[in-house]
Amino acid sequence: MEGSKLYVGNLKYSVNNDKLKELFSAYGEVKSVNIIEGKGFGFIEMSSPEEAKKAKDGLNNTDFEDRPLKIDEARPPRPRSEYRRY
Repeated sequence: MEGSKLYVGNLKYSVNNDKLKELFSAYGEVKSVNIIEGKGFGFIEMSSPEEAKKAKDGLNNTDFEDRPLKIDEARPPRPRSEYRRY
């Protein structure tokens, strides 16, 4: 893995930052947690790419609060267009 930031999908809406940080802490130091409210996904930043890989390998497709986690390396955000089409 190149980066240390992970996408975490298929979260229950009741999952909070503290629960996610506790889960990922078993794989290394968690630098930041950002759950996107009402969307069922979030981002975790680990302190190194090696720790991020360990967390991804250890937690992807495992059950967390009755849902299988979908974990992948986070991609950079796409640039937003200045104008939107409707």
